[in-house]
Amino acid sequence: MTGWDLRPQGISQVLSTTGKTASHLETQAKDFGKHLQSAASSAGTICAGDGSGGSGGQGGQGGEDGGKTQGGLVALALSEYAEHATKDLQFIAARASEPEVPYWWTEARATTGVKQAEELAGAFAARIATLVGGTAWPREAARSLAVVKTDGIRAVPTPAAAQPAVDVLTDRVAVVIQDRPVVAMTAWLADAFRAVAEAELGLQIVTPAGTRLSPAVRNNLPGWPSRWVVQDEKGGYYDGLSGAVLHWDNGMFAPVASPDPEATREDPRAPMADSFAPTTADDGERQLAVSFRAIHPADERLVLGGALEAVWRELTGEPPAGWGTEEPANLPWSPRQLTDVAYERAPRPTWLVAVGSPERPGLATVRISRTEGGVEEDVTLAFGYGPGEEMPTDTEVIRAAEVLATRHDLQSMLVQVRRARRDLSVPPRFEGPGVPYAFVLGADEVREMPGDRARRTPLPQPPRELGPKRRPALYYPFPGNPSDLSGWTDFERLMSHLKGL
Repeated sequence: MTGWDLRPQGISQVLSTTGKTASHLETQAKDFGKHLQSAASSAGTICAGDGSGGSGGQGGQGGEDGGKTQGGLVALALSEYAEHATKDLQFIAARASEPEVPYWWTEARATTGVKQAEELAGAFAARIATLVGGTAWPREAARSLAVVKTDGIRAVPTPAAAQPAVDVLTDRVAVVIQDRPVVAMTAWLADAFRAVAEAELGLQIVTPAGTRLSPAVRNNLPGWPSRWVVQDEKGGYYDGLSGAVLHWDNGMFAPVASPDPEATREDPRAPMADSFAPTTADDGERQLAVSFRAIHPADERLVLGGALEAVWRELTGEPPAGWGTEEPANLPWSPRQLTDVAYERAPRPTWLVAVGSPERPGLATVRISRTEGGVEEDVTLAFGYGPGEEMPTDTEVIRAAEVLATRHDLQSMLVQVRRARRDLSVPPRFEGPGVPYAFVLGADEVREMPGDRARRTPLPQPPRELGPKRRPALYYPFPGNPSDLSGWTDFERLMSHLKGL
């Protein structure tokens, strides 16, 4: 359906807050009814029929005979209003309360090639919501339960890679057209990623100019010929991550040919779209990006997710808010449940996403796989900060690294700082790369290095030891200035040194 905007962060937090507020509303509704009944009992006795009045006593058919609240017309009106208003408020509270966990998201998506498809998807969503007592969103999309005329429409057999999310399938790529503010890693899109990988095809996601990607989609987009295709406001297309002008060529979107004779497929040197140009002003928004790998001994008592939670707590003061195997992440954070899912899927790998609260946007993707060395967790994590918001201090980053190194089997860790959006979404324009803030080498990796290679490096600052002196991890600091890319030169020198090159 067009127009969906399922934000990758904050859904669990919003539901929880709404549920708590709704419970208070229900209590207040009961008190409201009692107070209004009391007011009715104390109201003046202006009666219908005898014209008596006053400020007390019984009037009309109140009291024991009539079964209504004591008083006259004012009391009767207040009483009836209280009876209906209290029920309405309690109904609002019941509908707004957090649904019982787990609650399920079902997405109905219309193909762009059939005129009646959107009406069919809307009718399907409306009927499902009616049958199970759910809610369809956006509401205008599921406005009718009427039967949609489908004369002349029929389904045709499709190849295995033609998942519901795929709009165009060629022998080179699968094309997914997404017309929504944010493209998230929904269950259908995740199925498309898996299907094209198995079919050895590329995946090309086509969006309007105002659309952004969630970090989960950006981080999982494969290499060539996969790409994010943005429809330019001038009517053309360009790559949302590189800015190269694109056109449809031989069954896929490809860069426009460059007149440069040295252009290659890896470096096409295609013309750049004007819409991709970076903004000149620094808006003060920043991201702290953390990527690390932990390898745990295979043990039936192993609980996964602890490394991610430890870093999250050290850098934000709280654990992740929720997790899931697709976006939006609608399950409350639970390392035990996460471990159960990974265990059931083994030996196949498990991919999942974790999110933070609206107060501190955070999103992590985790890939869990069984290897010869044990159980491997590859984590990519980012937090967003707005103008005036303090990023974690050096001390907090060092403490997070030490917790990983001493308690969670850290192999390596890279911390970066970059100028990018606080909400973590990826816009279709140039954003500067991150710069290295710190690199951490796990204790086992340090011990395997010959001699003092890990300690004696070409960097101006020596590494800092983390953990016990007999078996330390090493923390290598970098300037971390997003305006200065020279930190990557030092980082490459360090990597070459550690590899013995």
